[in-house]
Amino acid sequence: MWTKENRRLYERKGLRYPSDLTDGEWALVSPLIPPAKRGGRRRTVVVREVLNGIFYVLSTGCQWSALPTDLPPKSTVHDYLSLWAWDGTLARIHEKLFVELRAREGREASPSAAIIDSQSVKSAEKGGLRSIHRVMTRARRSRARNATSSSIRSASC
Repeated sequence: MWTKENRRLYERKGLRYPSDLTDGEWALVSPLIPPAKRGGRRRTVVVREVLNGIFYVLSTGCQWSALPTDLPPKSTVHDYLSLWAWDGTLARIHEKLFVELRAREGREASPSAAIIDSQSVKSAEKGGLRSIHRVMTRARRSRARNATSSSIRSASC
């Protein structure tokens, strides 16, 4: 519920963008960022600004090409996002923030219950994963061994 205390707690005035990290948020997340690799070129990008760029794209839903110019280049931000997704850094950041939020609310670190809506259960019973798998696989050749896929042939009939 939005009370005056909550509004003051979550107010993001003074930041360049509402998605930018506050000093407190950066203090929580910065130890989880892996250091630059040894050897090679030195890291010249400010990692906090890279995270601000990632959060900007996630919070606004903008295209990578619409990233403001006062943030690092879109290629740099996207490369770090890909690297951190691959090496588990994003998962560690998410876990840290999740546990911190639950602790602030006076809850246990891990939830003790989960809710599944009935629609999810129905689709799983009907083979939801099989239908997804079928869509993502390449079309098979027809039995006649011609180059026309079965979906194209049936559409032209």
